[in-house]
Amino acid sequence: LRKESKGIDYIVLWLDCDREGENICFEVLSVVSKNLKNRNQVYRAKFSSLTPHDILQSFSKLGRPNENEADAVDVRQELDLKVGVAFTRFQTRYFSGKYGDLDSTLISYGPCQTPTLGFCVDRYDKIQTFEKQSFWVIEPTIEVLDSLPLKPLKWSRSKCFDQSVATLLQSVLSSKLKSNGYKVLSIEKKRGSKGKPVPLNTTALLKYCSTSLNMSPTQTMHVAEHLYISGYISYPRTETSSYSPHFDFMYVLNQLSSRDSVYFDYIDSLKQIGIKPSAGGSDAGDHPPITPMKLDDNSLSGDEWRVYDYVVRHFLGSISPGCEIEKVKVTISIDSDTWSWSGKRVVAAGWTLIMPWLTPKDVVPGEAGLNITADKLKITELNIREGETQPLDYLTESELITMMEKNGIGTDASIPTHINNISQRNYVRLDSGRRLVPTKLGIALVRGYYKIDRELVLPTVRAAVERSVDMIAKGKINKEVVRQHMINIFTLKFGYFESNINKMDEYFESSFSALKDTVSSLRSKCGRCKRYMKYLPLKPSRMYCEVCQETYNLPMNTSVKLNKGLQCPLDDFDLLIVNQGEKSISVCPFCYNHPVLEGMKEHSGCNECVHPMCRHSMINNSVCVCPECEVGMVVLDANSGPKWKMDCNKCNLVVKLPEGIFKVERRKEVCEECGANKVVIDWNKKANPLGEGAETKYMCCVRCDELLKDKVSSGMNKTFFRSGGRGRGGKRGGKRGGKRGGRGKRSHD
Repeated sequence: LRKESKGIDYIVLWLDCDREGENICFEVLSVVSKNLKNRNQVYRAKFSSLTPHDILQSFSKLGRPNENEADAVDVRQELDLKVGVAFTRFQTRYFSGKYGDLDSTLISYGPCQTPTLGFCVDRYDKIQTFEKQSFWVIEPTIEVLDSLPLKPLKWSRSKCFDQSVATLLQSVLSSKLKSNGYKVLSIEKKRGSKGKPVPLNTTALLKYCSTSLNMSPTQTMHVAEHLYISGYISYPRTETSSYSPHFDFMYVLNQLSSRDSVYFDYIDSLKQIGIKPSAGGSDAGDHPPITPMKLDDNSLSGDEWRVYDYVVRHFLGSISPGCEIEKVKVTISIDSDTWSWSGKRVVAAGWTLIMPWLTPKDVVPGEAGLNITADKLKITELNIREGETQPLDYLTESELITMMEKNGIGTDASIPTHINNISQRNYVRLDSGRRLVPTKLGIALVRGYYKIDRELVLPTVRAAVERSVDMIAKGKINKEVVRQHMINIFTLKFGYFESNINKMDEYFESSFSALKDTVSSLRSKCGRCKRYMKYLPLKPSRMYCEVCQETYNLPMNTSVKLNKGLQCPLDDFDLLIVNQGEKSISVCPFCYNHPVLEGMKEHSGCNECVHPMCRHSMINNSVCVCPECEVGMVVLDANSGPKWKMDCNKCNLVVKLPEGIFKVERRKEVCEECGANKVVIDWNKKANPLGEGAETKYMCCVRCDELLKDKVSSGMNKTFFRSGGRGRGGKRGGKRGGKRGGRGKRSHD
């Protein structure tokens, strides 16, 4: 940026048009300010899409960057960072060394994340404390001439929770029905409409994609941002749900009007009858609603197409005529008890033609439709139905987004991140229907916060922070006043929390097992403090260092033992042998969790290590490219003796070498036929296939040598050998082998 800004006269800032974008504007200015000739020649472009039309329009209305909005972002970021780090560090260090089955290496707190979790646990508590109650409902059977009975009916008493009272009431009403009959109090008919969708904002998009497309909020925003960058939709982060009076609807419709488009017929008819934009929604003053910007040229597929298609249909629905409905309500009575039935049918589909999944379902008694008159009604019997009250279900992502929005937790940009965090950190698990079920860790945390300081989990404090930040953005209060005030509040809260952490610990004690009850006898040295770490054979299994207070996860569903006291040359941690079925790999606890070499991925064992000097690494033990998956490397398992084997570090290929081998070493020499590294096999004297008294060391290619192929166990994977390979073509003691097809010369050196 400094290089590009040399000698410029003007700077126009085209960052995202939200507070975060405004903040980045001033970061850019801080970098290039020395090269600016005149600070008055700094301009800000406001735009919501990347179409040529909008870019040119934005260029014609350049403004100035807003420092108040940038300050608001700075204050919020500083508060979130300081508060989050302080509480997270303290909680993590306090709890990670106390409980063996606490399956989390990070116990985080966040001013937005924790209230988000609080909503989920609050619903969980309501479900757990809910007591089901039996109830009884009296339902008359109301028949309609030449049609079906009217169902369902709504009773004026709703429910009766005493069976004896309900039975008595049924008897009394049955007598009244026989003696006095019933009355049709009213048959009300009227026209109505189903409200069209308001213009689309971010939270509405997130809720629809979660409920209807089974996409997480994070995934939805990733897709929407890609569609925006590609020019298919307008800026996807907006809280506004109303169109500007100057919005150019015809421009957007013309962009979507192509005879090849699936929307062409609908758009054509819409142009003829005229657009009717939705009058609902609100203007948050940030960006226009999310709208399509250009027609898909058949390049979109999968999630991108599904999100784009919804954005287009929602936009068209929001400017279409209303959905007209005919309604009828029938009310009858027996003595003082009344029942009502409501029916409806669609008269004019309107906007639901383009959004058919939202079309109201017709509720009519039969083919006669809603042509109901009093003389056609008849009550034939009075029944009693038993039911049971049901608790609410766990919160869905869509419901959680609504609660966060209502309580001012997060912004349209950060809501997906907060929901993703509580899931990734094992505070909630995602159940069917995208419902969020709290884990015992999430429950213990929230209940602990409630016991120590309720405001740490309630949304009230965060809402107060957001209100103060809004005032900074509007220039109504100085940022330093807000920053210092909030820092003082959370400093006091942290001190109180720290001194009362034992109250939260009570919930952890009842939910998790103490470390002493879960450790095994296995001990391995920590490379940092040189003290012994404890092995926790749980799920996930892990090593724990009490001195460093660090936890190191190990591969899932494995058995673990020490690797002969060997250590990793990179960090001095004791190496472990991890058994996974037929395969066993050497693992360094530190490298497995924190890979230090470029090219190594997290959760990699020594069979994927690229250290050139470590004798346990893949570099020094790999034999050849795996012939099965053609991705991994076949690596010699240096810990498998006396039943020596090699296995692929990517797939399930296991190569079992013959029995009777004392030692196997991989060599740098390469087979001329297949390119595999040769190995030196040292046979046991009594099991030497080369004959009694012969040299025991034998260098060969394991893929081409016929001697190995003949001696291999039945568990050997036959695809490993090359067809038509060389004969017993190695030399013993590290010398080059003989000619193809014959026994190599024996080594006597």
